[in-house]
Amino acid sequence: MVPVNDMNGRLSWFSMQREESMQTKLAIAVTIMGLAGWAPSASAHHAFAAEFDANKPVNFKGTITKMEWTNPHSWLHVLVKQPDGTAINWAIEAGTPNVLFRRGFTKDTLMPGTEVVIDGYQAKDGSSRANGRDLTLPDGRQLFLGSSAGTGAPYELQPGTQ
Repeated sequence: MVPVNDMNGRLSWFSMQREESMQTKLAIAVTIMGLAGWAPSASAHHAFAAEFDANKPVNFKGTITKMEWTNPHSWLHVLVKQPDGTAINWAIEAGTPNVLFRRGFTKDTLMPGTEVVIDGYQAKDGSSRANGRDLTLPDGRQLFLGSSAGTGAPYELQPGTQ
């Protein structure tokens, strides 16, 4: 705080208080703005039932086109050939990268071109999106895709049951 002289050369208590008050308000505003920018987005994370339908199970074989290792959910993009010869791109939601790594996935496990079998649950809106449950690799290994966050998805594994 810098003392301020009044018109007669005396330190003005009012001027010092006003300057201190402005500094405090500025510090509070900067703190609030910083916290608002730091706060994680709650809209990105959701419960299973908010977006997916446990009564719409999906099971298909496809080829991985892309893997997104993102939080709060990783996404597999899988090209699925239909009986009529057409192909559909599916987006499969999986757990966080950390959860997947602890379950045996590596960055090399899901490279583009890898054929996989997916078990999961389709999006409520009927789009080509699903919440993944299990993924089977060409060598027969089966890995659990689901989240460990208690999202309410069917068949969530409990710690120590793998």
